[in-house]
Amino acid sequence: MDMQGSRHLAATRQQAWDALNDPDILKACIPGCDRVEATGPGEYAMGMALKIGPVSARFAGRITLTDVAPPERYTLNFEGQGGVAGFGKGSAQVSLTPEDEGCTLAYVVNAQVGGKVAQLGQRLVDGASRSLAEKFFERFDTALQERLQA
Repeated sequence: MDMQGSRHLAATRQQAWDALNDPDILKACIPGCDRVEATGPGEYAMGMALKIGPVSARFAGRITLTDVAPPERYTLNFEGQGGVAGFGKGSAQVSLTPEDEGCTLAYVVNAQVGGKVAQLGQRLVDGASRSLAEKFFERFDTALQERLQA
């Protein structure tokens, strides 16, 4: 599965970078996420519950950041196991570009899924992935604005 997109943020590139690297903000913004914990420099453990079509599962995984160039970009490598529901793994290149009124967050994702999740069909998995991404960015934008107002 490949996915890409961008979103304008009403914050400076540094403010957006700081929020993207805050485990508490990520936990609050990732749909179904109940745990994001730093396990080392640029490494996180996470837990989340997902429902894609008729398949519901709890996933445990890890995130590793590479190609880190603050506050411009990083590559986020992820993998998660959901027991009999399957697995997901891949990477996302994330970049922040400054603009006159804030910055633009852009991403390119390459991911693979296996197990029952993969049996659902590409269209359903792609649709669910796009929906999760959109929910994440809506929540992230709200959390970022709340942080800036505080």
